[in-house]
Amino acid sequence: METPAPGLMLDRETKASERPGDHKDELRLWLRMLTCSTLIETEIRNRLREEFKTTLPRFDLMAQLDKSSTGMTVGEVSQRLMVSNGNVTAVVAGLLADGLVDKRAATQDRRVQVLTLTAAGRKAFKAMAERHESWIAELFAGLDQPEIAQLFRLLGQTKTSLHRAIAARANEAAQGDVR
Repeated sequence: METPAPGLMLDRETKASERPGDHKDELRLWLRMLTCSTLIETEIRNRLREEFKTTLPRFDLMAQLDKSSTGMTVGEVSQRLMVSNGNVTAVVAGLLADGLVDKRAATQDRRVQVLTLTAAGRKAFKAMAERHESWIAELFAGLDQPEIAQLFRLLGQTKTSLHRAIAARANEAAQGDVR
């Protein structure tokens, strides 16, 4: 049984590993993936807050806008981030107030608002993105390149398996609705 590093709080995976016979390998794998994701996300949130006085949702929204040369609607951003329009609207309000994002009416429909990064927003995001990349590299420094490639490949297979299982369930549900 693996023991957590000193100072790390007891997580779901560690709790499950105390009695491995109680849990199937798939559940233990899910808990390990969740633990890794949570540890990374928490550390990135902390570093963004400490170094840039910003939040992960602000960073994520700016990242989406940075990829678009023509801007994006609130709906497009919310779809990409997989959050509600209301969540995006609240984050946008803060970015607008800080002068990092601009909002203008779409040419084809004046009711639709298009978001873009301002020059200050692009500059701020560039600085954050460079640090973000170095933080991620630091967090994965314990893995060598072949291990990273193998993990990337295995997670790709995992993603494919998840999509298949979700599609199969949706298909079963659709067939059940027809009957």
